[in-house]
Amino acid sequence: MSESSPSSAPEVLSGIRVLDCSIAMAGPFAAQRLGDLGADVIKVEPTTGEWQRHAAAGGATGNRINVSFLSLNRNKRSIGVDLKSAEGKEILYELVKTSDVFLQNYRPGVAARLGVDYETLRALNPSLVYVSISGYGEDGPYRNRPGQDLLLQAMSGAMLSAGSHGHPPTPAGQYLVDAVTASTAFEGVLAALFHRERTGQGQLVSVNMLDAITTLQMQELSVFTVGGVPQQRGAEPHAHVYIRAPYGTFSTTDGYIALAMPELHALGEVIGDPFFAGLDTETDSWKHRDEIFSRTAARLATESSEHWLAAFSAAGIWAGPVYDYQALVDDEQIKHNGTFIEYEHPTEGLVKTPGFPYKLSETPARIDRGAPLTGEHTREILDELGFGARADALVEAGVVAAEPAAAGAAGAVASDSGAASASTEPAVLDGAPVPVGERP
Repeated sequence: MSESSPSSAPEVLSGIRVLDCSIAMAGPFAAQRLGDLGADVIKVEPTTGEWQRHAAAGGATGNRINVSFLSLNRNKRSIGVDLKSAEGKEILYELVKTSDVFLQNYRPGVAARLGVDYETLRALNPSLVYVSISGYGEDGPYRNRPGQDLLLQAMSGAMLSAGSHGHPPTPAGQYLVDAVTASTAFEGVLAALFHRERTGQGQLVSVNMLDAITTLQMQELSVFTVGGVPQQRGAEPHAHVYIRAPYGTFSTTDGYIALAMPELHALGEVIGDPFFAGLDTETDSWKHRDEIFSRTAARLATESSEHWLAAFSAAGIWAGPVYDYQALVDDEQIKHNGTFIEYEHPTEGLVKTPGFPYKLSETPARIDRGAPLTGEHTREILDELGFGARADALVEAGVVAAEPAAAGAAGAVASDSGAASASTEPAVLDGAPVPVGERP
């Protein structure tokens, strides 16, 4: 590592303690982002483990931790505790007194029944930032509907902004609503912590998935509500109803390419179709959207992806390859950016996973520990709270789960890029192993 590397500086959220009582993706992903920036994230989960531990996306079960859980819970400590018991609730309340952020995505009403609602916890710690994530809102007619990603994608209207009329809407190829909600919650926590720095006051941060995916469509929905332009799909599978043709993915002789908003006369010259020469890009690309798309598709199907990408590049037309995940991982820019990082996990071995979506020059994100086993840090956390010898009795009574620390150590974190630069090297932990559970 270069001498100028800032990775030895305190992390930007060092000293901030987060209680992550969330499950599935949106909450845990938001808490992980906080952990990546140095917060002490304590995952409070049932003694049997959080739900995501038992639901393996893609069937990727792992050794002791499935990949779904592994990907969303790095940089956290785990305490397994029965919050329905009086002693379990006592432990949580003691943690609340020493914490800065409490994050939950219980179904509406559950937090109050458990005694962990905002008003209860604020009485214990007035400076607490309390984050509540729900599917549709804390109240209202849909409060009890399941906050599931696909259902919210469907409700958001976004599916009908792409594709062709008469064909079923196509969902996004990722857990889009969960991911957007996680980023929204992360943003809300940072804003609330900044407010607290100024005033000393905590507050309630309410995030719901419906609002998150709706406000993400700021431009599209404004075109509809302010501009009065209807959301109308055509006969051809256009990629976005509010962007002029041609805009979408097209078949070639050996794959697919993406083509975005070319000047029509330039497009006609490249693909050899004189029809485009007499068209006005700003008006005719809307009037003749389907014909433009179909003519473009017919021509692109006659040559290879490499041929067309080179031709479009030479003409200054926006076009690019359509990747699968392997092509993405192997891409030279992805490698240069250090987008993926690798580290050794005590039970899961070498983990290669997306790293961090931001780069901070002085306080870079990093991985100090992989996803924990259920209750791996229970005794450590109880010791910090002063429970001492009571911990053994709590384990015996089933109030808490205490998993022995996994054998082995979390190895050094490294990015895909071998370049020693400020943009990639902070992902390396001083070139030395950092044991799980020994976060500074």
